[in-house]
Amino acid sequence: MLDATLTDLAETVQYNCDISDARHGADDSLCVYLMKMREYFRWERRLPFGAPLERQQVGDWLQAREQLWETLEQAPLRPIEIRGQSYDPFDADAINGQLGAHGLAYSGGLGRQAKPHFVLGDLERRQDSAGCTVFILAKEYARDLTAPPAMTLGQSIFVRRESLRRLLWEKLESWRWSRPDNALGRAFACYDFEHALDASLDAMTDHEIRTLLLHEQGEQLAGEHLGEAWNAMLMDLSRTPAEIMARAVRDHLADCLVTLPALAESQETASLHFFVGQLTSMRKEIFPSLRRTYEQWLENHDTTGLAALSACGRDHWQEVASGMLDLHRRHGEEAAEAIRGLVDTARL
Repeated sequence: MLDATLTDLAETVQYNCDISDARHGADDSLCVYLMKMREYFRWERRLPFGAPLERQQVGDWLQAREQLWETLEQAPLRPIEIRGQSYDPFDADAINGQLGAHGLAYSGGLGRQAKPHFVLGDLERRQDSAGCTVFILAKEYARDLTAPPAMTLGQSIFVRRESLRRLLWEKLESWRWSRPDNALGRAFACYDFEHALDASLDAMTDHEIRTLLLHEQGEQLAGEHLGEAWNAMLMDLSRTPAEIMARAVRDHLADCLVTLPALAESQETASLHFFVGQLTSMRKEIFPSLRRTYEQWLENHDTTGLAALSACGRDHWQEVASGMLDLHRRHGEEAAEAIRGLVDTARL
């Protein structure tokens, strides 16, 4: 693709990313928001990890970005223009049909709290896997403040190498503050981050792309089990504690279907540490037996317990998810409290 065309395309996608951030930038706590903004500044300026950031520069940039967002909060998303054709920014299939020949890939979908996520990047590779199309993106030309390293849209899975690498860097930086003896620290200990930061980030990224792909394949299967009614329920639960619970339940179902049994079978030590280390607080809270089984594995190095837990968890979280859908069918937009109560009493 000609540089001028790529520049125009990237500007349009970035404009839509800015609109998404204008509408959802305040969704996180102040601490998380400032951390994200710092790394967003690093990405936009193409600064290497570990490079010191000048406080005044970051402050001035942050103020200018927030002023820009104020002008965009009510702005409509722009269509994606390619070769004189206009595409809805959420029609990733059609857009990728035009971009693949130029070595590019695009993703546009809704994440937590119905926040739109858009990305345009180099297409590292495209492959068919388990009945879906997998896009591995490398360098990113446009992205929003929150950059999920993987996302499933319909029959397509998008895995973002650059975003995963940046996520690992952010988690490493956070872990280094107090260096706790935890699962994430054990995952980092499998690499030489103290003496070879970039090489270790590359190696860990290469390794954990498979873990992300396994989870997204689980998401595909979970979606087949739950149907479109699940997405309708999520929209009605948006911005409630029940939404966080619903996403945690589906994530556990996806991982019990694919990720956990695959990691147990392959006995990938680093990936098992990473899998447990990146669990959210809600996921740990409603699935305490996962932590206990992981700790048993630390002692006996036997993954049969993890495999057995995945089989038990598959049935349990399928039943919980079905119960949530039933509550939503009966109560509609008023189902949030009932769903919250169900998950609270259905911990495993």
